[in-house]
Amino acid sequence: MRIKIEEDVLEELNLNDALAVERTNLAVERTFLAYFRTSVVFASAGFTIIRVAALEQIEELGLLLLWVAPLILVVGIWRYIAVYRKVRKQYFRLVERIRKAKHKGGNL
Repeated sequence: MRIKIEEDVLEELNLNDALAVERTNLAVERTFLAYFRTSVVFASAGFTIIRVAALEQIEELGLLLLWVAPLILVVGIWRYIAVYRKVRKQYFRLVERIRKAKHKGGNL
C-alpha cells in the first residue's frame, strides 16, 4: 500500500525533496500500520475475553472490543486515503512550480 510517485515527478525534485517524499510515504504507512495493529489487538483481546471462562464477568467488555476493532480499522483506512490524496496533491503542486520555474529560467 505504498504511495507511488511517478518517476517523472521524482526526477523534477532535488535529492532533499525526493528524500522528503520517501519519509512522508513511510510516515503515512507507519500510521496506517499503527491503526491496523491497534485493531488487531482490540479484536484479539475481545475474542480472548469472550472465550476464557474465567473472564465471564467482563464478557461485555470483550463484545465491546470486538465491536470497536473494525471501527478503528475503518478510521485508519479512511485517514490513510485522505492523507494519501492530500500528500499526492501537494507533491504535484510542487513539481508544477518547479517545472514552471525551470521553463522561465528562474527560481522558485
